[in-house]
Amino acid sequence: MSILFSGDFHANSQNELSSITKKALLKQFGTKVYNTINYHVILGNGGFLWSKNQRTDAFNYKALACRPFPVLCVIGNHEPILGRTDIPEADIGLGETVCQINPMVSYLKRGKIYVIDGFKFLVLGGALSIDLFSRVSGIS
Repeated sequence: MSILFSGDFHANSQNELSSITKKALLKQFGTKVYNTINYHVILGNGGFLWSKNQRTDAFNYKALACRPFPVLCVIGNHEPILGRTDIPEADIGLGETVCQINPMVSYLKRGKIYVIDGFKFLVLGGALSIDLFSRVSGIS
C-alpha cells in the first residue's frame, strides 16, 4: 500500500504529466513499488475544469486513466472548481464525499477528514489568492 503525493499540477501547464505517467513512475520506482500505489494525491492546484480547456482536460484524463489508481486533488488557491455548484458529489469510500469530476479524478473538500488506506487526513488547502477575481471572470 502506497499513496503518491505530488505538488501543483495546473492542468499540465508545465508538462508535469511527464513525471507522473505510468511509464515515468515505473521507470522511477519499478514495478514492485508502482503496484502498491492505491491513490495519487495532488496537493493543491490540480487545475482541472478551466473554461475552454476541455481538450487539455480530456488528454490529461486519458493519460491519468492508464494508471490503476485514482487521483484525489486538494483544492488549491488557483482552482476553477471553487464556487461551482454543478460538480456532483460522490461517496468513494473515504469517509466523506468528494467532488467527482470523472471516474478517475476527484477533489477532496476543505475542512473534511478523509480516511485513505487506513490513515486519517484533514484536508485544508488553498492560500489567499489576491488574483482570484481576474481568474474567475472567465469561468463558465
